[in-house]
Amino acid sequence: MNLAADPARFDIVARIAQCVPGLRPAERDVAALILDDLAGAARASIGELAQRAGVSVASVTRFAKTVGCADVRELKLRLAQAAAVGERFLRPAAPRTGESEAHRDDAAAAQGASLATRVYDEVHTALARNHELLRQAPCAEAAAALARARMIYVFGMGGGSSALADEMRFRLVRLGRPVASYQDSLLQRMVASTLAPDCVVVALSVTGRVPELLDACRIARDYGAKLVAITAPASPLAALADWLVPIVTSETDFIYKPSSSRYAMMMALDVLVTELALAQSETSRELLRRMKHTLDAHRGGGERQPLGD
Repeated sequence: MNLAADPARFDIVARIAQCVPGLRPAERDVAALILDDLAGAARASIGELAQRAGVSVASVTRFAKTVGCADVRELKLRLAQAAAVGERFLRPAAPRTGESEAHRDDAAAAQGASLATRVYDEVHTALARNHELLRQAPCAEAAAALARARMIYVFGMGGGSSALADEMRFRLVRLGRPVASYQDSLLQRMVASTLAPDCVVVALSVTGRVPELLDACRIARDYGAKLVAITAPASPLAALADWLVPIVTSETDFIYKPSSSRYAMMMALDVLVTELALAQSETSRELLRRMKHTLDAHRGGGERQPLGD
């Protein structure tokens, strides 16, 4: 059986599902019990697990070892860790009263307009929740640091943060600022070790808890660079920041749609860049005029076409 290479990090839910075809009947009963209620299985004693599954204590012990755990204690620990991820990723959300799950899913697939409304509502909620936070954030001070910086480095990792690191670079380039973006953790560490007090790092992270990103930011701070963090206000990354631009997120049980948190981050990014543009308004106007002139000469178009495409 092809088990995970690193036994300290394997996914117990995936491991159990992988092992099921080769299990003895009694062990399959244990697997079914556990997969039906991870949190309950994590809290139960070995005797309770055996009783609920209708098997012997020895079968529970054999099951634990078969799925790669040293004993039942380790199995329960891994089950507790898996349950902490969230039940919403382990089984479909309960249907509304009087509505079957199949009917609900079919209706969602068939009604594109309703789905569009649902996506819109979640985006709107994310922006509304972050509006007041951004009104109070030190965006003007952070923008002033970007204006003074000899070089700006934007760090982002993962999904939205990784993509928006490049977005930040695109916005700053339009304003004539020297900027580079990095998403690779090793490159972030390397770049961070070359920084100086006249450099600024802009770190993007919805959670503020990515270990590699935190390490790179600490290295940059050790060499005197300043840190602007667009992240969760009570996070480790926020604690490192010279200027915190806070964002808060609230994930729903509708796990199939991309997270709306990136819209909150994009709004924070836009506010910060607009502060910078206004702080150097004459320079910004001339640079944007040149860009518009160059693009219109290349592609044609009218006065109200956007910069870029």
